[in-house]
Amino acid sequence: MPAPAVPEIYEEVLHESIDTRTETLVSLRELGPPDLVHLLKQNLKSPVRSTGVYHHVTGVDASSSASLAAYINTLTYKEHGQTPTSKIFEGIYCCYNAFSRLDMRVHVTIPGTVEAFCVDERGEKRKATDELWLETYLCSVLRAYSYADDGSGETIRKIMGVRRFNPVTNTETEHRFLSAAETLFFRGWQLGSDSIVQVPNNVSNHLTSGLLKYFHTTGRFTSAINLFEKLRTQNVEVSSLLAKVLFMGNEEVQGVRVLYHALKESSMDYVMLDTQAEFLIKKAMIADTPTQKENILKMALGCADRSTIAAPSEFSTWARLAQVYVALEDWENALTILNSCPMFTYQDKDAPIMPEPKEVYLPTLPETRLDEIDSEPESRFSEQVDPSLLNVRAANYRGTFKLAYNILTEMTAKIGWDQLLKIRSSVFVMEDEYRSDRQDDASHGPASKRNPSTDGLRGSPEPSTNGDHETKEREIEKSDVKPEEEPGESGNMPNTVASGNGDGTLEKPTHTIDPGEVKADGDTTATTDEHLSRLNNKRLCERWLDSLFMVLYEDLRVYTIWRTQMAQYRAQSMQYTKSAEEWEILGALAERLQHHDEAAEAYRACLAARFSPKALSGILRAFQKEKNIDDTVRAVIRLVTWQYRWYSEFSPELLHTIRVLIEEQGAVKVRSHIQSTKLPQPVLDLTHLYASLCAAFRSSGTDG
Repeated sequence: MPAPAVPEIYEEVLHESIDTRTETLVSLRELGPPDLVHLLKQNLKSPVRSTGVYHHVTGVDASSSASLAAYINTLTYKEHGQTPTSKIFEGIYCCYNAFSRLDMRVHVTIPGTVEAFCVDERGEKRKATDELWLETYLCSVLRAYSYADDGSGETIRKIMGVRRFNPVTNTETEHRFLSAAETLFFRGWQLGSDSIVQVPNNVSNHLTSGLLKYFHTTGRFTSAINLFEKLRTQNVEVSSLLAKVLFMGNEEVQGVRVLYHALKESSMDYVMLDTQAEFLIKKAMIADTPTQKENILKMALGCADRSTIAAPSEFSTWARLAQVYVALEDWENALTILNSCPMFTYQDKDAPIMPEPKEVYLPTLPETRLDEIDSEPESRFSEQVDPSLLNVRAANYRGTFKLAYNILTEMTAKIGWDQLLKIRSSVFVMEDEYRSDRQDDASHGPASKRNPSTDGLRGSPEPSTNGDHETKEREIEKSDVKPEEEPGESGNMPNTVASGNGDGTLEKPTHTIDPGEVKADGDTTATTDEHLSRLNNKRLCERWLDSLFMVLYEDLRVYTIWRTQMAQYRAQSMQYTKSAEEWEILGALAERLQHHDEAAEAYRACLAARFSPKALSGILRAFQKEKNIDDTVRAVIRLVTWQYRWYSEFSPELLHTIRVLIEEQGAVKVRSHIQSTKLPQPVLDLTHLYASLCAAFRSSGTDG
């Protein structure tokens, strides 16, 4: 197959992209941005004049200066960089080394020499050593997986002009990748971690996340077991990773045995305890009887409880405990524990910050031509969208806030909004309740030294919650993420959820008392024993959770309006019309609220109007659950083609989908389904490329 086309972003001033990258090195926090490739082109008619162009790339072999120089050399081929009127005569490849916080650079003159060096955060040149190249290579592979698109196109649209390649295409390159990972494994914490992890450690960092994603994508569990078996002889903490890949590979008995022996040696390792709890929750969901389910969940509760004691400042441990309570249908404790979760400001991936380009050229390969896809880019920008759909804030949640919101929506899906509000008012001190009690206090006698900010929080379930409210409030107030802000305009929303023809209603949540206000007047407000007895079984609701309830109300309000209006239109045999963009937003909304059938319905309506990779990805998830091989293959072909059109030949999620299909159906049958779609052969060949990767890795099902 031909390589993806080469996008070209033209500079206003020569080398300004390189200079800007150098200036931003000091602000990089994690794995760094995609690699930058800068080229100088010469106009053959006027040789004195040079033009600077650049693009970004991931997945190129960065193990040496020679491999990066070879990439620049490929851009001089006729189908990429050279034209009858211009030629490339110089190139610079920049690849970030997140371990040593250096930008490795290879300067190539064509024809001529290759110079390799690195630039530190101060912009000073340094010598590139073999050790630095090893670190750079590993960072390059991890970035390729981190910046890969999941098929929905959201990652592709974030950064313009990125070519994405698969960094590991066979067992030979896998061996090199895992060898580098083994060598640098115990330095992985230096790379940082996902935003839901507060303190990176040996088993929770970007290196381990990349390794687990690689093994999940390719199914190379034997290689994973061999790697982690060797590493756990040096540190027992690695047992949690070994157990995870054993569970992935359906070696559950061995995985449980590994955790059992490891916890004997390190009984308060929170990652191992969390891994146990996660495994038990999954087993409980497929238990044969309610009694068996309850017994398994009680074991999970013990593990999750202990993990919060082992790591009280980590979000994941408290979120897991909340999930156990949700599975046990203990709603009050679930809300209380959710309220105790420490929330962290979301930090997005390092992205390139470039000056405004002079011109942008985004070519398209003939191999990616497909009529339904070709009409997508232009039409989506001209669509009208209802402002109420654009203002739904939950769509922007990331990190800990997104996961906490998922737990809240799961509770709502199981017990309903009205019941959730009742439980909320029984768990937390509500604003009107607190003000009423304060008014009662005015007529009482001498003040007690006890106050609701301390005594009113005594009714805590076992285990006790982590930290004090004041500490967490200071963390939240420093955060710039929307969830912890006050609801703003949502406070003015009407109680009715229907507009126009709608007639549904949805109760608007009242506010809980602001913890800061309790602290401000807690020392001066008189409180009596009777007053305290009414409050000492309740807690103060954190601001961020109070805001989450308001945002959930907004989601439910918009969702209910949509469903009510659709039902009325159908009853009158009228067509309910929305733009494709609106259907896409409604599909994501329904999916957030865990109404999967309604989400699929909205996504189908979007696709009937125009092509949308996000909508098709949503439909693909439904096809996979239904084990619908024909529709799954058709969806994958279109998503692979759209990805390739925008310069990405690698998506871990799409590769995983193909691998699972081949394991279940066999390679021959999957290839036959691909061919039977009657689409242009060049388009089908793109998907066959994914299937051939499974054959290269000798995945299950590829031999028959």
